Amino acid sequence: MSETSSLPVAPIDGRTRVVVILAYPTHHVRTPTFFNARVAALGLNAVLVPWKVSPAQLPAALEGLRLVENLAGVIVTVPHKQQMAALCDGLEGIAAHLGVCNVARRTPDGRFIGRMYDGVGFVTGLRGQGIDPAGKRALLLGAGGAATAVAAALLDAGVRQLTIVNRTRDKADLLVAQLKAKRPDAAVGSAEGAAGQWDLIVNGTSLGLKPEDPLPLDPVLLDPSSLVAEVIMQPAETALLLAAKARGCRIHRGEHMVTAQIDLLVDYLLG
Repeated sequence: MSETSSLPVAPIDGRTRVVVILAYPTHHVRTPTFFNARVAALGLNAVLVPWKVSPAQLPAALEGLRLVENLAGVIVTVPHKQQMAALCDGLEGIAAHLGVCNVARRTPDGRFIGRMYDGVGFVTGLRGQGIDPAGKRALLLGAGGAATAVAAALLDAGVRQLTIVNRTRDKADLLVAQLKAKRPDAAVGSAEGAAGQWDLIVNGTSLGLKPEDPLPLDPVLLDPSSLVAEVIMQPAETALLLAAKARGCRIHRGEHMVTAQIDLLVDYLLG
């Protein structure tokens, strides 16, 4: 029996409200398991299903979804979080400031209004495991959709210093500028590489989804005193987390970021 086989599942009938999670690929998606169990526990008639939609087809897919009257909304994951924000009819909260979203509610007239919960989910997940980001020297790998939200949330949580490293330095510099536009005194900057002394290292890239992916940083740079965290949910322990364990580091799985925001997603889409 699998670890999720005993979770509750809501019945599906003609009144079921549908949510789709847009991803490409979809093999790594685990959010439906947690979302569907939660709506069943709450007695809500709703279901979340994965849709494999390429970035090139995302605009057309979204146009079709506007016409589905029992669609409550969409959840968005790799690689769509920035593109989806541009396609929404409106953005709320930090999604509007940073131009990324991971959820969009469908209004009765077919508009999509987006929000971003990855950052608050990541920090809440850390705290749920007894980890307080306040005062920590943090290294963030990546400057895409999830990384953008995580960066803002770590600053809000009071990290001492946030350094962003991305494959293309220009993109990291742009994210730093966006963050400083909101918080001019924020202790945030970019760097060419990951060398340094870090209390917290976060992989905010998609490297690790596929077995053939390279590591997002050289394991030689991992100090045993560092906590190494993921935003990737599947595999549960990525190659980076396995390398970090081998170096004696404490690790933090990507699933905590999602499970910590399930109630926010349910309330926004179905409340």
